[in-house]
Amino acid sequence: MFDLQEELKKLPAKPGVYLMHDKKDAIIYVGKAVSLKNRVRQYFQQSRKVTPKIEKMISQIDHFEYIITDSEVEALVLENNLIKEHRPKYNTMLKDDKTYPFIKATVYEQFPRLLFSREQKRDKCKYFGPFTSAGAAKDMLDLIRKIYQIRTCHRVLPRDIGKERPCLNYHIKQCQAPCQGYQSAEEYQENFRKALKILEGDFSEVLEMLESKMQQAAEKMAFEEAASYRDLIQSVKKVSVQQKVTDFGGVDRDIIALAQTREDAVIQIFFVRDGKLIGRDHFHLRGVDDEKQEDILQSFLKQFYAGTPFIPKEIMIECEIEEQEIIAKWLGERRGSKVSILVPKKGQKERLVELAHKNAALILTQHSEKIRREEERTKGAMQEIAGWLGLDGIQRVESYDISNISGFQSVGSMVVFEQGKPKRSDYRKFRIKTVQGSDDYASMQEVLTRRFRHGLEDRRQVAAGEKAEEIGGFTVFPDLIMMDGGKGQVHVAEEVLRELNIVIPVCGMVKDDKHRTRGLYFQGEELPIKVNSEGFHLMTRIQDEVHRFAIEYHRSLRSKVQVKSVLDDIAGIGPKRRKQLMKHFQSIEAIKQASVEELEAVESMNEAAAKSVYQFFH
Repeated sequence: MFDLQEELKKLPAKPGVYLMHDKKDAIIYVGKAVSLKNRVRQYFQQSRKVTPKIEKMISQIDHFEYIITDSEVEALVLENNLIKEHRPKYNTMLKDDKTYPFIKATVYEQFPRLLFSREQKRDKCKYFGPFTSAGAAKDMLDLIRKIYQIRTCHRVLPRDIGKERPCLNYHIKQCQAPCQGYQSAEEYQENFRKALKILEGDFSEVLEMLESKMQQAAEKMAFEEAASYRDLIQSVKKVSVQQKVTDFGGVDRDIIALAQTREDAVIQIFFVRDGKLIGRDHFHLRGVDDEKQEDILQSFLKQFYAGTPFIPKEIMIECEIEEQEIIAKWLGERRGSKVSILVPKKGQKERLVELAHKNAALILTQHSEKIRREEERTKGAMQEIAGWLGLDGIQRVESYDISNISGFQSVGSMVVFEQGKPKRSDYRKFRIKTVQGSDDYASMQEVLTRRFRHGLEDRRQVAAGEKAEEIGGFTVFPDLIMMDGGKGQVHVAEEVLRELNIVIPVCGMVKDDKHRTRGLYFQGEELPIKVNSEGFHLMTRIQDEVHRFAIEYHRSLRSKVQVKSVLDDIAGIGPKRRKQLMKHFQSIEAIKQASVEELEAVESMNEAAAKSVYQFFH
C-alpha cells in the first residue's frame, strides 16, 4: 500500500522529476523541481493555491514516484523526455510535432553539394535554414541547381571522375558533368560560392547575371532561351520577396507570442535568421484549462526546443516566466553558445511581439470556429441522440453487426464511438462458434454474451489489483448500445444484458423498405428522427462503419478458407508450402498450369511434394 504521508517524509531536497499516477497506475502529470521535497509536498498542503486544472489533477492522484538528477538542467531534459513518452493528461501538450528542414552545404568536398536535410548536425557542413516547409526548401534547391548547375549525385569526386557515364542532369543541362572532367574544380567552386550567396539572402549578383544573359539571348534572336532566363528571374524575385530583409542586426531570433481561451491556446512564432524574417508558424496546445499565460509559454518553450535541431541566439517572449534562466542555460548548452530569453518593453522588438500576438489571436479565432463545427458533428450529435432517447448524456456508443453468406463462416463485429468519433483501438472481431447456418439473432446473442462476460471478468481482475492495460479492452462498458436493426435485435441485446445483470440502454436503427434508416426503436416504440440533423448523420456513420468492419473481416476469413480448401487436400502440402506456392504463383490457376520442375523450384518444395501437387491437378 502507498502511504502518502510516509512517502512525503522520504522526499529528498534534491533536483529531479516527479510522476503522478492515478488509481489505474496511469501517469497523469510529470513535473520537475529544484527541490523534490518542497515541490511535491506543496500539492498536498491545505493552504495550496493552484489552478482548477491542477486541483482536479490532485484529486485523482493515487501515488507518485520520483527520479533524482544531478542538476536542474538534467531534470528539465528528463521532464521533457518523460512528457513526450507518456503524454500525461494534465500536462499542457503541443498538438503539433513538427521538424523543420535545412539545406546542407557539403563545403568540405572538392566538388561540394547542396542537400535537403531534416536535422542539423555538428559536422564539417554548413547549414541554411530552418525553412518553414519542406516545399520551400526544395523549391530553393531546384532554383539554385538550375541557375548554377550544382551536382546532385553521390559520387566521390575527384576519385570517381570518368568511372561512369554522366547522369540525366548533364543531358538536360542542369549539370556540367564534373564527374567526367568536363568542368574544373575552380569553375565549379566559383558557381558554388555564388549559390551560397543566394542562401545567405544576397540576390543582387544572380539577378544581374540572369538579366545580362536574357539580353544577350534576345539580341541573338534566341527567344526561347531568353524566355527561360526570364522565368528564372521571376523565380528569384519571388524567393527574394519571401525572404524580405528587416532591420534585426543580423541575428538569429525567434519571436513568440500566445493567444488563449479558457480551454485552447495558439502559439505564433516568427523565425528571423541572419537578420531576415524567413517565415512563421503556429502551434496548438491542448489541456490549458485556465492556466496562466506564463505557465503555457514555459511549457511550450521546453517542448518545442527539445524537438527542434536549431536553437537561435535570442528568443523574445511576451512575459517573464518562472524558469527563464534555467531554460536559457539549457538552450545555451544545446546551442554551444549563450542563448538569451528576452521580454521586450518598447520599440520595434515590442511591436514584433505584439504582431505575433495578433496573428496568434486570428488563428485561434479561426481554429475555434473549426472546433465548434467539429464538436457539432461529434459531441453535439451524441447529445442530440441522447435527447431523442431521453438520456442525460452519452460518451461511448457500441454497435454490432453479423456478416455471413448463406450461413458460411459467420462473424460478428463490434465498433466503438467515443465523443462522436470512432475509437478503432477498441474495435473487436468475433468468429461465431456455437451457431450453425444463417441465424443472425442467435449469432448476435453469442457475440454480446461473449463481449459482456469478458468485460465482467476484466472488471473483476481490475478490482483484484491487476493493471487494466495488461487485461484487455473490454473493461469499459458503453453508455448506449446501438443495434443495426429493429425490434428483434434490440430484444436479443436486452435479454443478454438482463441475464448478466447489466444495465445499459439499447436502441435499434430501424430501416425503411429501401434499407435507409428512418428512426430509432427504443423501449418498445419507434422514435422519429430528423434526417438532416447531425445526430442522423452520426448514426449513418456508425452504421456504415460497423458494416464495413464486419464485411472486411468476413472477406478475409473467406479468402483464407478458399485457399486452404483446395491446397490442403494435397498430400505433403502444409501451411508453409501452401503459403510459398501462393506467394510464387499468385493464383490456384497458375499452380494448376505449372510443371513439376516449376513447382520444385518454389522455396520449401522438394521433388516428392512437386509431383504430389502436379498429380493432384492432373
